[in-house]
Amino acid sequence: MKSSGAWLVSEGRVLASAEIAADSNSRRRGLIGRDHLDGALVISPCRWIHTFGMKFALDIAYLDNDGFVIKTVHMQRNRLGAPARHGHAVIEAEIGAFIRWGVNVGDKIEVRHGSDETLTT
Repeated sequence: MKSSGAWLVSEGRVLASAEIAADSNSRRRGLIGRDHLDGALVISPCRWIHTFGMKFALDIAYLDNDGFVIKTVHMQRNRLGAPARHGHAVIEAEIGAFIRWGVNVGDKIEVRHGSDETLTT
């Protein structure tokens, strides 16, 4: 998976670069076996995740169909997360990223494609 020029944006502010796991193989593989993640991984569609085979702990945000954060959790390695009711997509990031980015339940997060210059609203 590559970032493909994708970015996470909330309230007109770029949070991080994003890799997109949109096909079944990339959703299944996720971050398994990777040593780190620059930015975030967006898995869609997705209602629940696991951290088996992960080499680092994760911040997880569950998004509804409209892109609003409905739940956030910190997940240690080798755990099975509970499904999020009304979840449509998941954002995974290295633990501590959501605090740095200011991500909270109720925030709307968009995935945008393009250069930095085209991301302002």
